[in-house]
Amino acid sequence: MWCRKGFMLLLSAVCLTAIAKEQRADNTKGFYKDLFVDGGIGLTTKDYLPAAHYLRLKWESYLCGPLKSSDKFTYTADDTLMQRQMIGGSSIDENGILLYPDGQPRFRMIFMNGGKAGRHGKALGDDARNRIREFVRNGGSYVGDCAGMYLACRAWKGDNGISYEDRYLGLWPGVASSTGILTSQTTLQIEKKAALLKYSDFGGDMKVDSIYHNGGGYAREDTLWPKGTKVLARYDIRGREDLKKLKRDVTGLPAMWTYKDDERTGRIVQCGSHPEFVESGERLDLMRAMMQYAMSGTVGAELKGTLQSGTIRKMYCMTHDHNPAFTAIGDRQYHHFLVNVPKKAKKVVLTLKPMPGAKKADLYLLAQPGDFAYLETSPYKNIGAGFDKRLVINNPKAGKLYVSVFCGTTVEATHTAHGTQYSGRLDVLNGVPYSILAQVEE
Repeated sequence: MWCRKGFMLLLSAVCLTAIAKEQRADNTKGFYKDLFVDGGIGLTTKDYLPAAHYLRLKWESYLCGPLKSSDKFTYTADDTLMQRQMIGGSSIDENGILLYPDGQPRFRMIFMNGGKAGRHGKALGDDARNRIREFVRNGGSYVGDCAGMYLACRAWKGDNGISYEDRYLGLWPGVASSTGILTSQTTLQIEKKAALLKYSDFGGDMKVDSIYHNGGGYAREDTLWPKGTKVLARYDIRGREDLKKLKRDVTGLPAMWTYKDDERTGRIVQCGSHPEFVESGERLDLMRAMMQYAMSGTVGAELKGTLQSGTIRKMYCMTHDHNPAFTAIGDRQYHHFLVNVPKKAKKVVLTLKPMPGAKKADLYLLAQPGDFAYLETSPYKNIGAGFDKRLVINNPKAGKLYVSVFCGTTVEATHTAHGTQYSGRLDVLNGVPYSILAQVEE
């Protein structure tokens, strides 16, 4: 198979495109949708997020549990298998719902509901947990409240010391502890220089009252505090008679914090309380700001490489080939390339073809001088139905010509009581293989 024999070609491509690889695409474009909501085993079965409606985000969900809190519900082996295959991967979707075939984030952000963190982490299994880690590592952002906050941690600290949890995701390599507050409310004081203030002033006093809290935690600044962590808000329970009997006064302790490992990874935002289901006021503003700030830290796709004139680049690999620079394209994904146009070039001809035997799909061919090419902005495009495409650019501008391939074929998504279900063109989840050729005439 070409993918397995193309190691030396890959090394050559890496050398030729070292400079181009430093560049990233727009972090708001090139994703299937904005948000994936995880309400799976052990978590709250809700995907109605008022802040997502307010921001007009497009989202999907996986929900597994009682539709009403009063309902009795027993998780089955089928529930566990479905969750693990949806996120961890299956023969239908090898890379899982969160990722494109090349490992790039398919959504801009994941939101992890509250509930029971350990139960959900265990039910996810190794593959699904690793897919979520890969999602963040490759640029997708993460927001978690309560259980979602714990799941993002590396460990938690109780009366018997630190417990490192393999069931947790370790996205934030720090330690959290429980507040001890159950079925009550908290007030959060926003830090003076918190990035959340870019999106709201929270009534001018930078304080948000009456946020539901049920077993959530706080970040341990005194225990293995990860470099780069920034506190966004702190608890304030002063004057609360109902919380006087707590083992520890949590006023001043970190209630919300953020972490971003480096410029290539997505942003983590964690909160111990529950602002997510409130439909108005400052609590809605808080959840909206959390999501906006998280998505501002999402990282766009890298350039796949430089197209050398006259050399066909075959994007035939699949996820299991572990060769993302030459992997097939996913649904509503962009693949970005670069063509260096010399002075006095007369013409650039771009040709897009399917891999022999590949199932028909709608792939579009786009080009733009000086910046990444998108459907909305590219001056040169061939967006007709079908696979084969040819694009001719006469008297091109010298310099960098950005070329993009966009996959317009996607699945049919249906919203159900237990989340989003796919039908139709499921084959595109594993990727559409194609080849692309650039010819520069001087």
